Amino acid sequence: MLIYDFDLPALTGLLKNWDEPAYRANQLWQGLYQHLYASANEFTSLPKPLREKLSERLNFSPLKVKLFQDSSDGQTRKTLFELHDGHVVEAVLMRYDPDTNSGKGRRTLCISTQAGCAMGCVFCATGQMGFSRHLTKGEIIAQVMYYARALKEENLTVTNIVFMGMGEPFHNYENSMAAIDILNDSDGYNFGARRFTISTVGLAPQIKRFADEKRQVNLAISLHAAEDDERLAIMPVNKRYKIDDVIAACKYYVETTHRRITFEWALINGVNDTPETAQKLAARLFKHFDYSQRGMLHVNAIPLNPTQGYDGEATNRRRAAIFKESLEQAGVGCTIRMRRGIDIQAGCGQLAGGAS
Repeated sequence: MLIYDFDLPALTGLLKNWDEPAYRANQLWQGLYQHLYASANEFTSLPKPLREKLSERLNFSPLKVKLFQDSSDGQTRKTLFELHDGHVVEAVLMRYDPDTNSGKGRRTLCISTQAGCAMGCVFCATGQMGFSRHLTKGEIIAQVMYYARALKEENLTVTNIVFMGMGEPFHNYENSMAAIDILNDSDGYNFGARRFTISTVGLAPQIKRFADEKRQVNLAISLHAAEDDERLAIMPVNKRYKIDDVIAACKYYVETTHRRITFEWALINGVNDTPETAQKLAARLFKHFDYSQRGMLHVNAIPLNPTQGYDGEATNRRRAAIFKESLEQAGVGCTIRMRRGIDIQAGCGQLAGGAS
């Protein structure tokens, strides 16, 4: 069994069954998530017989590094991990401070929740792979712990975690949320809820469930089109959840949580990057949101990451700037994000697709 699949109550129950005192679970928990121990032998505060038992019965190393690549600017590292059953997943560390030793910049992890993906978005390398299986909550957590240990060697820490890697987090809802709960635990890793972001293609029922749970976790919606026929051509999920269904669920989220929501937009040259598209997007949003709610909406646009399975090309800077200006003139805030790690195939699923 994977050690990271246990929350603290389950770990306490396990050790109780082993006739160990309850405080041993707390020692184990703090060793895992505060000291970032990676093997049973590192828990020197535990008796040797218990360390041996832990080593024999629990797996502390679920991820085998199959490949890693660093971008030419040294700011992005992508790691391909092999799981126990041979499936592969990716995680990416992105540094946003040129002075990486200052400790003041962001160090964002992009982690995976599934091996492959069932959503089938045509421009996404993971979607082109198809779906293999859900990751357990422990396999999700292990990606964070791997990079947390690596950064600790530089006296640095993770500052943000985005569930934007391989897979659809809301398709693996329970394990994704359980991973966040464990990482957020104040007696463990204590990673603030507002430093997580969940990205979804727009599974409307799960958006509403997420809203009802009133989490402080940030929510991002992969929209990418303002008309249903155009979205369906690149995102098969639109057959089940139309754009109006998704935006209505987003309105419910905003009104329930009073938190801002982000819409992600992959800028594809000549497909969804025109001023007319920007105006259509604004009109679609304001069909559901009134004037007073405009500040709760924001579009993060990023030029498309190229993949071998899709012929579309990334928008150039001029077209991206015009799209942003058009959207802002229509009343919707927009940020053009820079692409990271293009030279190392850092887009979702690209490294795994090349290795399979």
